[in-house]
Amino acid sequence: MGRGKIEIKRIENPNNRHVTYSKRRSGIIKKAKEITVLCDAEVSLVIFGTNGKMHEYCSPSTTLIDIMDKYHSKSGKRLWDAKHENLSNEIDRIKKENDNMQVELRHLKGEDITSLGPKELILLEEALDNGLSSIRGKQMEYLDIATKNTEMLEEENKHLTLVLHQQEMAMEANRDMNDEYQQRVREYNSQMSFAFRVQPIQPNLQERM
Repeated sequence: MGRGKIEIKRIENPNNRHVTYSKRRSGIIKKAKEITVLCDAEVSLVIFGTNGKMHEYCSPSTTLIDIMDKYHSKSGKRLWDAKHENLSNEIDRIKKENDNMQVELRHLKGEDITSLGPKELILLEEALDNGLSSIRGKQMEYLDIATKNTEMLEEENKHLTLVLHQQEMAMEANRDMNDEYQQRVREYNSQMSFAFRVQPIQPNLQERM
């Protein structure tokens, strides 16, 4: 028994709509690939889902730009609107500015200046002088910073040297005091040993009588 005919209308259930979109998207891309191979046709397909995600297919023998150019020539219609025209003009303007900047950069390097006139050379010289003055000013700024840092390091080194010297003197004084204390202890022990030294016992004179 065959399937019933499906009414073509928007699927209200979000889950069912997403499943149907995935299946039919895969099917239409498959059909585009098949007609490209079977009929040697040039096909370009672009699909945007409700989430904004894009899926596309283009015949291997062509590009999307080629397809658009052929569409323009056959239909006489332009796919570019005013917004895209403005964007294209802005891109062209930026490219032109970039080219001019590349030329100016070569001139600043002293390259390709044979075509410049006297006024242009004077302006170029002034620009180089101004740039050189700015560079020298920046160099002096860095030099001042480096000098101040060096002075700070020298002062810190002097302070640390003084602290180290004071600590060495304190340690030396402590060693002298300790040596003096040890010497006094030895002298005291020696005197006490002599004072308590046992005298030899004298024989009893009465027993001899």
